[in-house]
Amino acid sequence: QVQLVESGGGLVQPGGSLRLSCVASGLAFRLYDMGWYRQAPGEQRELVANITSQFMTHYAESVKGRFTISRDNAENTVFLQMNSLRPEDTAAYYCNGRRLWSFGKISDHWGQGTQVTVSS
Repeated sequence: QVQLVESGGGLVQPGGSLRLSCVASGLAFRLYDMGWYRQAPGEQRELVANITSQFMTHYAESVKGRFTISRDNAENTVFLQMNSLRPEDTAAYYCNGRRLWSFGKISDHWGQGTQVTVSS
């Protein structure tokens, strides 16, 4: 059974920092592309950042230069370091693991989410 468990969310003042973690189990973590998505109330879920199995990274324009995604394959964990947080970063943050198999199947797994609130 695949599980993705996020942690590290909370309430932070504008300009502050948080580090999100997502621990994966039940899958071959090193073969998965991992990502962080977020969803604010009334909004669609959007990609924040992802890191491929080859450690290539991609960021949404709105977080470039402020957020850093990384992964530790030995610990089956993906991280999102968030600096210079803004009120518009307030959302539920979700961890995603995706693998494209050689025969065309796509495995797509989601965590339950962790709330990030940026407010003074």
